[in-house]
Amino acid sequence: MDLALWISAWLLAVVAFVGGVSKTFAPKEKLASLHGGGWTEGVGAPGIKVLGVLELLAAVGLVLPALLDRVPVLVPVTAAYWVLLMIGAMLTHGRRREFGFVALNLAYLALAAFIAWGRFGPESFSG
Repeated sequence: MDLALWISAWLLAVVAFVGGVSKTFAPKEKLASLHGGGWTEGVGAPGIKVLGVLELLAAVGLVLPALLDRVPVLVPVTAAYWVLLMIGAMLTHGRRREFGFVALNLAYLALAAFIAWGRFGPESFSG
């Protein structure tokens, strides 16, 4: 199970990194023009950048604390944060009737919940 948790954390970290880079560095207009980018209509450019930075921090928090063996409890804490972020994303896309994105966010949520459960529980880094 440890291997499955590591793979899950790396996959989710890649998702968070790619999303974070795009939200942090791409102009709002470019994001809005992409498939599924309509959510940016109700969010100012600074808000989008904040989301991007949070996603970049999540990418780091999902793997680096465990790799460096420095405060590894941050891995499941970050995964739990990602669950909350995905709930928000699902609500946003659901309001826009973008159910394909709701399903994708649900998959990310499930992956994050698995990481949080596994790293807080049976495969915690403290044991």
